[in-house]
Amino acid sequence: MLNTVSGIFNIKDLRNKILFTLVAIVVFRFGVHIPIPGIDHAKLASMFGRGNLLNFLDLFTGGALVKFSIFAMGIVPYINASIIFQLLTAVIPQLEEMSKEGESGRREIAQYTRYLTVVLAAIQAAGMSFWLRGVLLPGISFFYFFISCIILLTAGTSFVMWLGELMTERGIGNGASLIIFIGIVSRIPSYVGQTILLLRGGASFVGVIILLLVFILMIISIVIISEAQRRVNVQYAKRIVGRKVYGGQSTYIPLRINQGGVIPIIFASSVLLFPATMAQFVPLPFMQWIATQLAPSRTLYMVMYFLLIFFFTYFYTAISFNPKDLAENIKKYGGFVMGIRPGAPTAEYLESVVTKLTFIGAAFLAVIAIIPTIVEGVTHITSFQGLGSTALLIVVGVALDLVRQIETHLVTRQYEGLIT
Repeated sequence: MLNTVSGIFNIKDLRNKILFTLVAIVVFRFGVHIPIPGIDHAKLASMFGRGNLLNFLDLFTGGALVKFSIFAMGIVPYINASIIFQLLTAVIPQLEEMSKEGESGRREIAQYTRYLTVVLAAIQAAGMSFWLRGVLLPGISFFYFFISCIILLTAGTSFVMWLGELMTERGIGNGASLIIFIGIVSRIPSYVGQTILLLRGGASFVGVIILLLVFILMIISIVIISEAQRRVNVQYAKRIVGRKVYGGQSTYIPLRINQGGVIPIIFASSVLLFPATMAQFVPLPFMQWIATQLAPSRTLYMVMYFLLIFFFTYFYTAISFNPKDLAENIKKYGGFVMGIRPGAPTAEYLESVVTKLTFIGAAFLAVIAIIPTIVEGVTHITSFQGLGSTALLIVVGVALDLVRQIETHLVTRQYEGLIT
């Protein structure tokens, strides 16, 4: 193992990628602490709380939103723009054709994604400036704050987007995912500190141990499900072109159990936390009642959470996976699934397999999502409430991706892998 770790830094290209990524992370964390002037931060902090969409969004910015820094929106507008274009590609034929044009098509879609990111960031910044008009410091002109807020937040998001793409290109791992990963990990020391305070205040030590054991089991199960896949064997027939023989080999299609990743949990959480957030700004009895009924500790919240995760898992899988196109491509290159006729029967078979896998993946995500709330209610340890299923799925997913990329560099240079 020591030889493997030393091998990482002996490979110049890999060492430079890791150092570049670390420098970029330092730059991002520095920007998180540069506040936008004119805000009463004590009043702003009081708006963040449990069962609040703001607190959930702050998870993806690494604490930049609660500080209302120039990176307050973080990489979120870029992720939203990417998801929008991913969904539009499935329904707009022009975008679908563009995505099939290879590298040039992907670059063009990426450019459109950047333009949409700037537009979304400007709209979101304008909305945030109106939202925060009640927490401005005395003597601050709202017009001045409105203009400066839009300029600074949009510029901050554009910089984070550029930094993330630069990390992907010159560093190690996916830049956008790493930015979210670092934001989540950076909050772990504060969770530990809050836990120590709870223990000093009389909290059960056994409860803390149970909570930690549950988190460890969740991490193990996430790793297993993230790596699990159903391999559909495909056989390619031999073709003779002139004096050469092509094809004849056997391969497989890896179909993952968790096709949607963390996206279904993010969508479900956003939908359920929205009423509690709106209740802060629209103090009507009806809104307050809905917010109370959908509190994270309530049974109704967990039931709705469970069902919404199932819905969004199936929805995202239906959008992102096209069995007809896959079956046509297999048929086009002379391949066939063993025991299944090419064409429409293959598409039906693939759709049946993916439907079964999606059910397993949705059930796993739904169970993982509600476990932290249940354990928290049993142990009464609330210090890790920010490190829920969403954060764990992101952290584990990004960590696995990093390990795979480092593995690739090590194996190509004949070093022993990280996972043996």
